[in-house]
Amino acid sequence: MNNNKIIILLGLLGFIVMADNWVVSPILPAIAESLGIPVENAGILISAYMIPFGIFQIIYGPLADRFGKKQIITFAILFFTVATGLCALAGSLNGLSVYRALTGIFAAAIMPICMALIADLVPLEKRHMAIGTFMGIAFLGQGLSMITGGAIAYFLNWRGVFVVYAVLSFIPLILILKNYKHLPDTRNPQSRFLGPYMELLTKRNSLFTYILILLEGIFIIGSFSFLGAYISKTYSFNYLGIGAIMTAFGVMSIVGGRLGGKLVPKTGPRFILTLGLIFALTADLVIYLSGQSLGLLIPGIGLLGLGFIFTHSTLLTRATEFAQKARGTAMSLVAFCFMGGGGIGTALGGKIATVYGLSTLFLIYGIMLGITLCLSFFLIHNPKKTTEPVSVPAN
Repeated sequence: MNNNKIIILLGLLGFIVMADNWVVSPILPAIAESLGIPVENAGILISAYMIPFGIFQIIYGPLADRFGKKQIITFAILFFTVATGLCALAGSLNGLSVYRALTGIFAAAIMPICMALIADLVPLEKRHMAIGTFMGIAFLGQGLSMITGGAIAYFLNWRGVFVVYAVLSFIPLILILKNYKHLPDTRNPQSRFLGPYMELLTKRNSLFTYILILLEGIFIIGSFSFLGAYISKTYSFNYLGIGAIMTAFGVMSIVGGRLGGKLVPKTGPRFILTLGLIFALTADLVIYLSGQSLGLLIPGIGLLGLGFIFTHSTLLTRATEFAQKARGTAMSLVAFCFMGGGGIGTALGGKIATVYGLSTLFLIYGIMLGITLCLSFFLIHNPKKTTEPVSVPAN
């Protein structure tokens, strides 16, 4: 199996996990009705998943560095598949909450450790395109999650959603086991657990990169989180229609991942980062000013996807060189900052939307992305070099 096929395989894992992140939202009413509970109570299922998902991001990185990345990925996707299947069998809210928590625990390993494995596999000069491709495929899963979850629940029932996801996750599990020996086996048995985190957070270059990742999570993923609600309110489309429109984000993420990788050698990573933030803030302003026109809303959503992948793949590529002997740890910190930022951005966005309306949310986040762009010029000072490696000791 060549590197491109391995990246696509890892992208499929990311696709399933990112889709699983969001799939419960559109089927909450169906779950509440089936279990005979108020839909407000069913909202605990989202927290039951997201809290362990965020916490375990930090745990898996050091484990992968010490015991091996492909070993942790295989372990995680195996039990992710089992936990997802158990969700389909739950007979109560408490039982379903426990199974969703287990799903979140094992899902937490996939994104950061897959990115660390790609960094082990692909040389730096080709890494931007590889990571962009992986992230594009993964976020296509997030973009499609509403339409797939809604469609499966409509034609089958909410339990059918988890059955389908368990079957889908079983496919890459088999492919990983089949090609296990072709995956790189890098491990550092002497790696410390918390030491690399302290090292990463006390080095200027890595710390500032993580700050930018946190900010992009807040304002780009915060914006993405409310696209479905905005489309529903503005156009009164059902979940199938909403999901179809939101695929523009995922499609442009894939396109941007390939395009960014080709542009970086010619323009440098600073230019791609700048362009990504400009695209993202422009997208938010387009949605604010012209979201009532479907012909402008869809390109705006696509532009947000392009801005996201240019920004995130540049920062990710940069982070892969910060701790080459503790790369799993470095990428887990990326995932923690990014997903934590997304959680903060979604929570703040909910309050902004409640007080000022959904449209104003995109205006405010667009302005904040402009401020993030300005900060990037002060925080990142090496435009011609992708990274300034941070040496994290093994012991």
